[in-house]
Amino acid sequence: MGIEKARAHLKSWNRDHEILEYAASSATVELAARALDVEEARIAKSLTFKRGDQAVLIVTAGDVRIDNRKYKELFGSKAKMLRPDEVREMIGHEVGGVCPFGINEDVEVYLDTSLRRFDTVFPACGSSNSAIELSCTELEEIAGSRGWVEISRLI
Repeated sequence: MGIEKARAHLKSWNRDHEILEYAASSATVELAARALDVEEARIAKSLTFKRGDQAVLIVTAGDVRIDNRKYKELFGSKAKMLRPDEVREMIGHEVGGVCPFGINEDVEVYLDTSLRRFDTVFPACGSSNSAIELSCTELEEIAGSRGWVEISRLI
């Protein structure tokens, strides 16, 4: 389900043929980095939050976490991650394959500046064993990002 939604979205950008699929799981940053043979920081992890009745998806580098103080300053509320059942319902993908492609229309997508230190990054593509390599500019455009935010800190 998720990969097909992501594939359809990427097809509209003529990028669906670039999806990388693996026999091994890439559901976590560590597993994805191992499957792709890249450093963990280059894995573009999608974190999902609930803000009121809305879902927010923030894509960060694999070696950072959300800084709660910065999140609250930007969004005006405490960072509250979605539960797995909420992720499926509010985002449109299962945990382990969450990505900014083929998501529900009302989801706000932001990119964290932690990604900008890389020429290319690897976001998932809707399943626990897929990814695509994109530049940050391509990710911003294809994901329909509302912009860049600086709300992370190194783990």
